Amino acid sequence: MKRSLEKFNRLIEALQQLPTIGQKSATRLAYHLVMHDTFGALKLAHAIENAVASLKKCRSCGGLSENELCGICSDEYRNHELLCIVENAKEILMFEENRLFDGRYFVLDTLDDSTISHLSAIIKSGIKEVIFALTPSIANQGVMLYIEDKLSDCDVRFSRIAQGVPTGVSLENVDILSLSKALEDRVRI
Repeated sequence: MKRSLEKFNRLIEALQQLPTIGQKSATRLAYHLVMHDTFGALKLAHAIENAVASLKKCRSCGGLSENELCGICSDEYRNHELLCIVENAKEILMFEENRLFDGRYFVLDTLDDSTISHLSAIIKSGIKEVIFALTPSIANQGVMLYIEDKLSDCDVRFSRIAQGVPTGVSLENVDILSLSKALEDRVRI
């Protein structure tokens, strides 16, 4: 049976490559696409093909773009004095979808001399504050300190997003690093 469904099995294997999709989910999706929604399947295939062919990294921030510069970097109405450093382009989408930030972004996918040089040039173009929106970890704290040190000649203020206890979570379910950060970064009421 497996041999006679070679193309179906390849579809299942391809779907399993997606994050959080296991064997059962991939099989359900494949069956639905092939047997119940062939038009939707073709539309999905076409959308994937177009996205892969059209999307690239913005040459300024590293976010997703269909052009050399993304819509955020080329938007003259954004706050060009704020720069938010994120770990990946997906995080920019989350910030933008929820309208959480009105400045510019920088995707920190590598930490080499050319990245630091590019970041320095962006900061020297008028950035007044750099906000680190990196996943809280000891390694990322080291990254932030390294970048601050390398860009110490820039006249810019460095900050990081607040850390601590999420809303609605019992203290017994909070990891010790988050709890200690919440105490350290406490605010006066």
